[in-house]
Formats: sequence, C-alpha cells, structure tokens
Amino acid sequence: MSRTSAARASAQSSLPWIIVICGCLIAALNFGPRSAMGFFQLPMLADTGWDRTTFGLAMAIQNLLWGIGQPIFGAIADRFGTWRVLALSAILYSAGLLMMATATNEAMLHIGGGVLVGLGVAGGSFSIILAAFARNVPAHRRSFVFGLATAAGSAGMFVFAPISQGLISAYGWSDTLIYMSIAMLIVPILAIPLVGNAASNEAAQSEFQQTVREALREALGHRSFVLLVSGFFVCGFQVAFITAHFPAYIGDIGIDARYAVIALALIGFFNIIGSLASGYIGQHYPKPAFLSLIYLGRSIAVTLFLVLPQTPTSVIIFAVVIGLLWLSTVPPTNGLVAVMFGTRHLGLLGGVVFFSHQVGSFLGVWLGGYLYDLFGSYDPVWWLGVLLGLFAAVVHWPIREQAVERPTLVAAQ
Repeated sequence: MSRTSAARASAQSSLPWIIVICGCLIAALNFGPRSAMGFFQLPMLADTGWDRTTFGLAMAIQNLLWGIGQPIFGAIADRFGTWRVLALSAILYSAGLLMMATATNEAMLHIGGGVLVGLGVAGGSFSIILAAFARNVPAHRRSFVFGLATAAGSAGMFVFAPISQGLISAYGWSDTLIYMSIAMLIVPILAIPLVGNAASNEAAQSEFQQTVREALREALGHRSFVLLVSGFFVCGFQVAFITAHFPAYIGDIGIDARYAVIALALIGFFNIIGSLASGYIGQHYPKPAFLSLIYLGRSIAVTLFLVLPQTPTSVIIFAVVIGLLWLSTVPPTNGLVAVMFGTRHLGLLGGVVFFSHQVGSFLGVWLGGYLYDLFGSYDPVWWLGVLLGLFAAVVHWPIREQAVERPTLVAAQ
C-alpha cells in the first residue's frame, strides 16, 4: 500500500472526536431539561391551581412543535449549516424555559413551555446532531457514533433527574427553570466544531443530487421509509407519556415520591447502556428485526409492571428494563434512513421520521393528562401503549435495509 493510500485509510478509520464530543454534550444539554419536565408538574400545579390537563397540554404542544420543527430545522441545517441551527435552538430553548418559569397564566405556559421549548428542542435534536455526525464519520462507524450521541442524551436525563429534583426542593420550580434557561446558552459555543452543511465534505458532493421536494417525494413513496415513520410514532407515544406522567403515577399508586426520582435516574442510566449496545448491535445485525424486538420488549415490560404487584422494587426493576429499551430505537432508526437515502438530506428525512415520533409524543402526553382527569387513572394510556408496541413490532419486521434504487449510482454509504 502506498503512503498516500495508508494515510487515507488511517483517516477513514479514525473519528473526528472534537465533533463527536461536542455533539454529545449538546445532546445531553438538549435532552436533559425536557426529560425532567415531569418533576415540575405537581409543584407548579400546587402553586398555580391549574389542573393536569393544562400541564399535559403544554407538554403535548412542546412535543408536537418538537416534531413539526425537526424536518424544517433539518432542512435548514442541511442547506445553511448545523451551527446556525444549534445557536438558534439554544436561544429559543432558553427563552421558553424563562417564560415557563415566570408564567402567570395558562397562555404563557403553553407558549413558553410548549411552543418555544418545543422549537428549541427541535433545533438541537438527535436528527440535527446525527446528520452532522453522518457527514463527518465513515459509514462503517456511523451506528457506533449514533449510539454515542443517543447515550449522551440519556446521560442528560440521568444527570438532570436528580439535579432538577434537588434544585426544586432547594429553590423552587420557578428558579430551577431559570437556572436551566441560563445553562442552555452554552450550546452555541459547544456547536462551533459542528459548523458545516450537507455539501461541506467530499462524500456528500459525490452523492445523488436532489432538491428538497425530490428527496421528500422519493422517501414518502418508499414503502420501508413509510413503515419506519409509522413505527417511530409508537416510540414517541410511549416515552413521552412515561417522562411526563410517571412521577405523578408513582404518587397515585401510593409509592414514595423519591422512587420516581430514582426510577427516572435509572431509566437515564440504563438508557446509556442500551443506546451504546444499540449502536453496536445495529452495526452488526439487521436493524429492522432489532427494532421489532425492542418494541416487543417494551410491551412485555409494561404488561408485567401493570399486572404484577406494584412495589418500590417493581418500580426499580421496570425502570431498569425500560431504560435499556428507552432510546435504543434511535441509532438503528437513523441508521436505516442513512442506508436508504444517504446523507445529503439526512437532516430533513431524519426530521420527518422524528416528526412522527413527536406526533406520538403529543398524543401520549396529552392523553395521559386528559384520560386521567376523565377516568381518574392512567391505566387506559398504559394499555394503549402496550397495543401500540405490538403494532410497531409488526410494522418494522418487513422493512428492507438497503439503498433505494436510483437512475445513477450513489457513492458508497
């Protein structure tokens, strides 16, 4: 092998660690505050007199705007650069948390905690970070770094759960939101190494050239992509419901509130393990079958949690199991999009998949509050999540893990 060839092979086998590390830190900061929203529900409602439907609607709007914003911000990042989108997202996120902290009426809660935080999360979401990674990492290492970014988001959940509860206890829910608002302003600095867009590397320039409209038409007409979008809806429904309502549910079944903190921290910790394992498994085994098993596992875990005696021990066991399965869907899901369509419009198409996720999140959060106020129980939403998990297990199985057929050859992904 020539010296030039050896150098090229060495470069391809290495990872741009500064990009990976900063992207992972952004993922942790982006995911942390919104994953801790459930801890703010009861103290906020106690101070304001609002009901759970009001809080649930704010969180549902947040999740919906997160979904709507992702393909838009993804397309902007693909075209104009990742740093600009991440900086804008940090400003929106910070402003939303601040408005939520000072809300004196329901409209302020819904605009701040719903619209602004939702758009802020969208602009710094996994689809933005993973698209930047995919453009800078060799194809054979993508699933691994996707797992790292997802694990970092999980670490944010793990860290913010006890910190949020501790700050709320010490300073109150409003001041805690203000501190989180300030923390989000670190993101534009961390995002500097992620500067660049979809055309800023050699591989992207040699890919199949499409407009945004052509890329969307191709993806939405592709059976496997449609199945992937349908299945990821279920992921959003399940995790958003648990994130927003699990602390309140723990109190409803008579278990000490500290176990809710322990449970969400455990979900975050074991989510790190699950995400890293998912990145490895997705690199070596068929991603569609793996996704089917994840959703089947979730349905089994929830069913056992509901039908067996509910104790502090069962809460901890459930948190460990569901944590392993929590965001383990993200690396193989994004990996499949990259395999099918390449990286040219990965921010956009990954955002479309996540939009489906967030429609599910909207329904999971909103139905959790609405049906609780209607029936006095979260059980109907738990069981609906079980059925949806079985649906997702079925629709992922026939997905084909291969590049779409195009009139011209695409550079190796």
